[in-house]
Amino acid sequence: MAAPIVVALGGSLLRPEEAERHAWLAKLTDILAECKVPVGIVVGGGAPAREAIELAKPVIEDISALDEIGIAATRLNASIVAQVLQGAGLDVCNGIPSDVLSASRGLSTHKFVVMGGTRPGHTTDNVAIRLAVESGASRCLIATNVDFVYTSDPRSNPSAESIEKMTLDDLQAIVGPPIHGKAGGSGVIDPIGVQAAIDNQLPLAVLDGRDLSRLAKALSGLAFTGTLIEVR
Repeated sequence: MAAPIVVALGGSLLRPEEAERHAWLAKLTDILAECKVPVGIVVGGGAPAREAIELAKPVIEDISALDEIGIAATRLNASIVAQVLQGAGLDVCNGIPSDVLSASRGLSTHKFVVMGGTRPGHTTDNVAIRLAVESGASRCLIATNVDFVYTSDPRSNPSAESIEKMTLDDLQAIVGPPIHGKAGGSGVIDPIGVQAAIDNQLPLAVLDGRDLSRLAKALSGLAFTGTLIEVR
């Protein structure tokens, strides 16, 4: 069997304010149906996770407990994606795996596995990278609401420059040391996940998942608009 590909779908792609979400899900289904290799999909929590965490923060100080709230939101989003794919007749592993090992086993017997978060301290980027490593994936695609990795945060620095190709070490220099950030935080890629990619020599890619033509090209191994992150 060909090596799988793992895709991290940012929860922002499912947020209520995004227009034409139903059309986006339908097109995502069509793209995945054309894939020639197994695909593991890890879905983020997005706005629902952040809103739930903010609601709980005044009464809950423990970061792990707040993480658990965010994890619940990721699994809800994963259930939506899984049900849509199953409804289209795709071979999706039943249930939402709660750990990477179970998800990897699912990929050995099914065309698709959809999951969310696993445990406190592990963002869904990190989970996706670890699933890619565990399942022997050829690469991990990070599909989110940004089009490239930038030299710095473009939201706060208008002079930030986009990067089309870089190494994992270059990426680590941008995202910072591999430490767990605050619950509900967001960044282009979780630095702990980046370290796992470095340790396991796993190529990554970052692209804007709102434009599914980019994801389709990346899944097919074609040139795409986004950032290709090579081992060295």
